[in-house]
Amino acid sequence: MALVLQPSLSMFTLVTLFSILLNLNPSSCFNPKLFSVSRLQSDADWAAAGATWYGNPDGAGTDGGACGYGNAVENSPFSKMVSAGGPSLFKSGKGCGACYQVKCTTNAACSGNSATVVITDECPGCTSESVHFDLSGTAFGAMAVSGQEGQLRNAGVLQIQYKRVDCNYPGVTLIFRVDSGSNPNYFATLIEYEDGAGDLTEVHLKQSGGDSDSWLLMQESWGAVWKLDSGSALQAPFSIRLTASDGQALVANNVIPDGWQAGQTYRSLVNF
Repeated sequence: MALVLQPSLSMFTLVTLFSILLNLNPSSCFNPKLFSVSRLQSDADWAAAGATWYGNPDGAGTDGGACGYGNAVENSPFSKMVSAGGPSLFKSGKGCGACYQVKCTTNAACSGNSATVVITDECPGCTSESVHFDLSGTAFGAMAVSGQEGQLRNAGVLQIQYKRVDCNYPGVTLIFRVDSGSNPNYFATLIEYEDGAGDLTEVHLKQSGGDSDSWLLMQESWGAVWKLDSGSALQAPFSIRLTASDGQALVANNVIPDGWQAGQTYRSLVNF
């Protein structure tokens, strides 16, 4: 009798266990695995680059740089967290204003934590890697374990990871710094603090009076400066339409007032 009963009990036990497994909440079984996949997908967003630093150890590289931001790189919202870019980042000036996260793990002084930087300058000789950041001393040190910033800066050329991110300047609107060479027939302006993509592909100007519905295409002058050489007197106020590299467009209506002056700065009410 015992020999007949034992297989029956074993089969009952197996069926019961199988039933219990089927009724378990699948998420409780697979959460760790799903978390691991998500983390790996996030890591896949990062790419390899080379990094150096220039200027003072706690500085902003060089004042201004090839994008034309001047001493704004020292102050909020840039706050010295800036970088010169090799050719693939600077893009002949089209890369000005783009934001990236950078981090390092290849040196004992690396924290592995990311820091966000803005392209504000050019490093034309940074071509040993396809992507190279020549960071400000402040930004380079931001990748270090607290208290080991100096050790990291002594590393020379550092292998890092980077990824493109949206720029975010809370509470800051677009600023237009009118170039000192501007006159009634020629208008040029530096554009700063674009949220979102950060870099621009097109800028248009609309004047008042005459054909006031016509948007005139501006040309990139240098860095983050855009110009319009109309050949005739332009009628202010001007509205400026910006198109970012991600296709987003925005209009700063009448941002340049009647009676504008070369060398002056005008703040808009908008941002991406």
